[in-house]
Amino acid sequence: MHPLQSTIESAWEDRSLLKSREVQDAILECISLLNRGEIRVANQRGPGDWVVNDWVKKAITLYFPIQAMETIEVGPFEFHDKIPLKKGFAAQGVRVVPHALIRTGTFIESGAILMPSYVNIGAYVGSGTMVDTWATVGSCAQIGRNVHLSGGVGIGGVLEPPQASPNIIEDDCFIGSRCIVVEGVIVEQEAVLGANVVITQSTHIIDVTGPTPVTYKGRVPARSVVIPGSYEKSFPAGKYNVPCALIIGQRQPSTDKKVSLNAALRDHQVAV
Repeated sequence: MHPLQSTIESAWEDRSLLKSREVQDAILECISLLNRGEIRVANQRGPGDWVVNDWVKKAITLYFPIQAMETIEVGPFEFHDKIPLKKGFAAQGVRVVPHALIRTGTFIESGAILMPSYVNIGAYVGSGTMVDTWATVGSCAQIGRNVHLSGGVGIGGVLEPPQASPNIIEDDCFIGSRCIVVEGVIVEQEAVLGANVVITQSTHIIDVTGPTPVTYKGRVPARSVVIPGSYEKSFPAGKYNVPCALIIGQRQPSTDKKVSLNAALRDHQVAV
């Protein structure tokens, strides 16, 4: 157990403790540790295997009521919020292009590149990852190393309930333009999502590469190449096509990751 965990858990059960300076300091220390990458909302135990640190999510939730609203001025721009923006990117080795906005309480690993985009509190972005133009990384989302989040990608936030898994994109994934990943979905290592793929916890992710379809939910298997699709479903008013995601192939693990990605995009004619 982390030294701060019991204090956070007590305050979660009894919100009157938020008046205590000791409790406030513990919450602020948690945010500082998140900011430095010394604690995370979720930790990986193995491929596709993650454990949620719900006490860290509780600390983030408790951070809001102890913070006062403040006016933030950045040149001609004005904001009014409770959470300051993250700073010090040169020292952290992170490239941040205007108008990328990153809230305090996130960790951006050295070598990441953020085009005009938004990263919310509790998120983690690994080294070598590109968060492309107008992409959003929601609260508590965990983005691995060498990931490409293409233009307009929406990785949703999952802050409450505390025990709920955040959205997770593992290392070396490619997420195509305008994809949406929400509700605590895990996209496993080296997977490729073509443009406009939408995945929620209830989305049918159907592997159509074999003689019979295999359906997954809440998880995209490692190295899968995925495109948007639909399947027929019966309703009282008739039969209609419902959106799904189709696994149409795999990246080859035996080749260089970049070569494997290019081959997967070309061979399967995946729009990105």
